[in-house]
This record gives sequence, structure tokens and C-alpha cells, in this order.
Amino acid sequence: MERFGKNMKDMRYLTFALGKGRLAKKTLEMFEQIGITCEEMKDKDTRKLIFVNEELKLRFFLAKGPDVPTYVEYGAADIGVVGKDTILEEGRNIYEVLDLGFGKCRMCICGPAEAKELLQHHELIRVATKYPHIAKDYFYNKKHQTVEIIKLNGSIELAPIVGLSEVICDIVETGSTLKENGLTVLEEVCPLSARMVVNQVSMKMENERITKLISDLKTVIS
Repeated sequence: MERFGKNMKDMRYLTFALGKGRLAKKTLEMFEQIGITCEEMKDKDTRKLIFVNEELKLRFFLAKGPDVPTYVEYGAADIGVVGKDTILEEGRNIYEVLDLGFGKCRMCICGPAEAKELLQHHELIRVATKYPHIAKDYFYNKKHQTVEIIKLNGSIELAPIVGLSEVICDIVETGSTLKENGLTVLEEVCPLSARMVVNQVSMKMENERITKLISDLKTVIS
């Protein structure tokens, strides 16, 4: 037992970057099912930035979605949990190791029904989106259609309504916002959900611990 105690003491912390909000909440619920808890994170009023599970040598911090792949690529976090949309948009050098199966939605090209024509004849159109890289990859590499991409930060649905763009490239969950605004899904780009990503060096150095974590999570997912 003494030897095990020493090993635990010598072990380095595995650090997790979790996308803030619903994603982090769902991830922690999933982690609890495999025996990984972090009581400190449950304190709603805490001002802490980093939360620690001393016993299991784990550290957690919350980050804005688009920053998670950055923390993971540079090794500030060994593991990250973030939406597939963010992984595609950020294009970082990281390993995507697991589909966590929640936060399911899809990236779609949407617009008024009559805009469907424009997608079939390689017309030069304007596409408004929060995801310029995803939109560009889809139109240029999959559809071979030249488009002008307009990056927006707010409600993308507004763009075709006020004439800023013919179509939008955006995340669709239920499609009710589209419907309310007279828009519809014209094409599906790809399915999305929460994914687990790992730093490339950590995957080698901490292979045993990370592989175990992945296989434990798989039992919960299935």
C-alpha cells in the first residue's frame, strides 16, 4: 500500500478544459457516473478559476468554447470537452478521441426556400455565418461553389431577412427559430455533438490514464 501511496504522490495532475455552460454541466454529470467528482465546482458562488480533485490528481477549469482547443493544443490542458463545431472551426492540432453523444445538433445551410435554386447552379452568393472556416470548407471543397463569406457574431437568422446574405451557415437544433423567421434548412453540412479532445504529447505521456478514462466513458455512453 505504501508504494501505491508514493506513486499517487508522484503522479502529475491531468488537467481538463471544459466548455462553459451546459457542456461543462453535462460533462461533469457524465464524469460522476465513472467516479470522477469535483465538489468545488458545485459551489455556485465560487470565484475560483481552477478546481482540483486531490485524491485522483485531476484539475479542471472552465473556458469559452473556442478557447478549449487552444488550451489543449498548447498543453495548458491535457484534455478538453467542446462541441464538434468549435473543433472544426478552430482547426487545432489535437486528437479528437470520443463523441460524448450529447449536445446533438447539426450544421446547416439555411435560408428562404427560394434560395435552394442558388445552391444548385454554383451562383456567386453571400453566406453569413459565425463559422467562416466551416462555411468556406463546405462551399469550396465539397460543393466547389465560389461564395462570399460574411462573418457575423450575433443572430445569424437576421442576415437573409434584411438582405445581407442569400443564405446562412449555422447550427440547427430544432429548427423552430428558422421557421419563425420564414427560413428553412436547405442543406446539411455535418452532424455535431460534444467531443473529447486530447493534447498530442499528453496522449503519449499519459496514455494509460487517458485510455482508461476513454474506455470508462464509453461504458456510460453506450
